[in-house]
Amino acid sequence: MSPVVRPRRLRQSAAVRRLVSETRTDPAQLVLPMFVREGATGPRPIESMPGVLHHDLDSLRRAAVEAVAAGVGGLMLYGVPEHRDAIGSGGTDPDGILNVATRAVAAEVGDAVVIQTDLCLDEFTDHGHCGVLAADGSVDNDATLLRYRDMALAQAEAGSHMLGLSGMMDGQTAAVREALDAAGRQDVLLLAYSAKYASSLYGPFRDAVESALQGDRRTYQLDPANRREGRREAVLDVAEGADVVMVKPASFYLDVLADVARESPVPVWAYQVSGEYAMVEAAAANGWIDRERTILESVTAIRRAGADAVLTYWATEVAGWLRNR
Repeated sequence: MSPVVRPRRLRQSAAVRRLVSETRTDPAQLVLPMFVREGATGPRPIESMPGVLHHDLDSLRRAAVEAVAAGVGGLMLYGVPEHRDAIGSGGTDPDGILNVATRAVAAEVGDAVVIQTDLCLDEFTDHGHCGVLAADGSVDNDATLLRYRDMALAQAEAGSHMLGLSGMMDGQTAAVREALDAAGRQDVLLLAYSAKYASSLYGPFRDAVESALQGDRRTYQLDPANRREGRREAVLDVAEGADVVMVKPASFYLDVLADVARESPVPVWAYQVSGEYAMVEAAAANGWIDRERTILESVTAIRRAGADAVLTYWATEVAGWLRNR
C-alpha cells in the first residue's frame, strides 16, 4: 500500500527545505568575543583556539570593522593586562587595557554594533578568581559587588553599550543596575550570565586571558548536574533588572537553554565557549568532520533550543557564510 502521509515531500529540494525551515540565523544574531592584550605589538595566535587572536589595538580596530561589515550584531571585549593584583585594579583603571580598548572600538565603529565588555575580575586578579578574596581564601561575594559597581561605571564611561556580568556573584545584577542608575546611566544594558556552569570547556579561554586561577570556581559557578538551578538563576536576574540573560556553555546545556527560553520575558543568549570551538576545529583539522557544516549545525542547534543570539568565535565567518547564501 502507498503511504498517505509523506513527510519527505517537505524535504525534496533545497528550495522547499529553505521555505519550511523552522530555525533561521541572521548575522545580527551573532556576537563576536575578542581578546586585546596589553603591550602587544601586533596580533598573535592563541594556540589552543586556532584562528582566534590576541589583538593589539590596531588589529582589534580592524577586526571590529570586519565584523561590522559582515553584519555581526555585537562585539564582546576581553582585556588581558600585563599586571595583576589581589583586587583586580586594572578592571577599574580608566587606562586599563579593557577600558582603553573599549574607547578605541567605540571610536572606530560607534553605534554600528553593540559594544559589550566583560564585567568580571578574573582577568585582572593575581589569583584568577572572579572576585576579591576573604582572609580564609574564599571569594567574598559582597565585597566583590563593590568592585563590580566600580567596574560598571568605568566601562560605561569608556563607551560600552552592554555590560556582561559573568562573575556569578549573588546580587550582582541588582548591584550594578543600582550603581549605573545612580550615576545617570540608565541607558547601559546589562547582560547577565545567569546560568554559567562550572564547565570543563573553559580551558582554552583561560589560555586566552592568561588566567592565574588557583583552585576552581565551583562555589559560585553552577553544578553541571543541576538543571532547575539554571532557570532559577535566570529568573532572579530578570527580577534584578537584567536586560538579557545567558546560558554558558551552550552545546552541553541545551536543555537548560530551552528551559530559560520558555521562562524568560527578556532575550536569552547562549555562549558557544572556547572548548566547543576548539573541539570542532581539532576534529576538522584532522579531517574527521566537515568544518563548515558542523559549525553551521552547531549554531543552528543553539538557536533551535531557544537562543535569541549566540556568542561564538566564528561570528564573523558564519555571518559571511549566511550573507553569501
